[in-house]
Amino acid sequence: MECRSRFWSNAVGVLQVGYRFVFLSMTSVLVSIRARVPAIMLATALALGCAMPICAQGATVETEMRHVDFHVDATLVLQINYLRGRLVPASAAQPPTFDTPRTFAIEMDTASITLRTTALADLLNRYVFNYSGSPLRKLVVTTDSGRLKQKGHLHGLPFSVLSTVSITADGELRLHPQWMHAFGISIKGLMHVFGLSLQKVANVQKAPGVRIEKDDLLLTPAVMLPPPYTRGHLVAAVIRDSSITLMFGRHGIIHPLVIPDLHAKNYMYFKGSTIRFGRLTMTPADLLVVDHDPRNPFDFWLEKYQAQLVAGVSHTTRAGGLITEWPDFFSLKGAQ
Repeated sequence: MECRSRFWSNAVGVLQVGYRFVFLSMTSVLVSIRARVPAIMLATALALGCAMPICAQGATVETEMRHVDFHVDATLVLQINYLRGRLVPASAAQPPTFDTPRTFAIEMDTASITLRTTALADLLNRYVFNYSGSPLRKLVVTTDSGRLKQKGHLHGLPFSVLSTVSITADGELRLHPQWMHAFGISIKGLMHVFGLSLQKVANVQKAPGVRIEKDDLLLTPAVMLPPPYTRGHLVAAVIRDSSITLMFGRHGIIHPLVIPDLHAKNYMYFKGSTIRFGRLTMTPADLLVVDHDPRNPFDFWLEKYQAQLVAGVSHTTRAGGLITEWPDFFSLKGAQ
């Protein structure tokens, strides 16, 4: 009897240890699953092609712009012939805010934007290659019979390149050199004799929106710009005298917005969700900014928009929207 009692006592002890092991194992598994839920949700969101905050709130603001000279700085101006897209907030915590360009990106469904060659050179020199150790400096861009000509310094040595322009399937602007000169001497063939290419002699990994493939310079214009960041798929480029027009687009039907003032020629229109400028927050946004002088494009500088806002006039529509008429920035007294 004593041996049998000892046997059952040991058996119960083993079962208790086993149950405790199973319980602790299940608890560990549940904690692990709980810890991985955010990662699983993030992986799912990335698989769907969107960032978590934007997907969660869907707080984009539809926009349409026509005949707007959009200042990046004093001399770098994007001549927006037409743009249809949306403002996408950078986070769920703050809506698109004019006073803080980093709070949103401009996502383009379709757009036609012209850059003067001087503006393109400013973009490259001030924002793209303006970092320590950049191999390219002091760039000057001009046109030549439908091609782009670039002059500057490569590792301190003067060079010039004449390139044809085409668009890649990924929406990059490809500049393919027809000839390359240094000190007035053709060097393209000489470089190839020694097994060299522009890709081997110029490291541009730090330059946003730029890469080199053999001798070709490939640009992603939407990535090259400072805030507010832009997104869009480049589909065509047209070179005219002293300018290049970039056309963005995507598949599918793109519907224009119906603006409150059908007579407006030069304007920016924002509709839906929330937008903030100065102390004013509009929810839902219904804001039409109209050019006071429609005889020329609307000259607009986001960084200094407050001066244009103060000098303008506004009125409320019957639908509760706001139409505000602003003067061109360059027409303001003391504008700089």
